[in-house]
Amino acid sequence: MMCSAKWNRTVVIVTTLLMLAVVNWAIWQKERHLAEGEIVYLELAPVDPRSLMQGDYMALNFALGDQIQTMLHQAESDNDLLKASNGVVVVRLDEQRIAHFQRLDDGTSLADHERQLRYRLRNGQVRFATDAFFFQEGHAERYEPARYGQFRVNTQGEPLLVAMYDDELNQLGETTK
Repeated sequence: MMCSAKWNRTVVIVTTLLMLAVVNWAIWQKERHLAEGEIVYLELAPVDPRSLMQGDYMALNFALGDQIQTMLHQAESDNDLLKASNGVVVVRLDEQRIAHFQRLDDGTSLADHERQLRYRLRNGQVRFATDAFFFQEGHAERYEPARYGQFRVNTQGEPLLVAMYDDELNQLGETTK
């Protein structure tokens, strides 16, 4: 009986340490992604202003996602594209680092101003990292002029949403001191 209790305690301790290591590794990876990822801006798709703010978050839809969706529907003969739940799009970055649709990734090499972005198809919608931007309660009006989402993109093309920006690329939500 004593040996069994010691064994159980050892298993619990080792499992807890392993879980903590995995969680901390994931946090470190995200922090590194935020610090070292390349800045890319994605234009928000036009939405009904009354439904833009829903509670303490903003529902997001990006113009680039609409363009990808159009290309996927035009390629209906290619069943592999339609069945895919994840994909890669090639974008061109302009001088302000705003991403513009070039093509769905077909394996050809990238030009100097082109980048790959990974996307996911969820419930028939194209998503980049997230479909919502959360903010502090009562601050919805600060984000109403949002026109761009700023992402940090790692070398694998994974985007991570950082902040919202207006049509002149001024960051929204910051308070002035």
